[in-house]
Amino acid sequence: MQSVGGENIILLQGTYGVDTTKIVSFDDTSLFLWSLYEDKEFTTEQIAESLIEEYGIEKDLALKDAESWVDTLIQNRLIEQQ
Repeated sequence: MQSVGGENIILLQGTYGVDTTKIVSFDDTSLFLWSLYEDKEFTTEQIAESLIEEYGIEKDLALKDAESWVDTLIQNRLIEQQ
């Protein structure tokens, strides 16, 4: 994670010899979650609980947001699903 020009980003390097470099930008909520769960195993329910505690949102919305965040991380290969 790096802060560049006010943006929180992760730079994903492509495969050797192929230019598939990708930049993933994190908003404040994503950065909050990343800092809590980076290099740790977690469930979407744990993510939702963190969102509820930090932002005081309803459980249904927190679960929906948690699932979306986890899906985005998986799609960008920042985490592996087990």
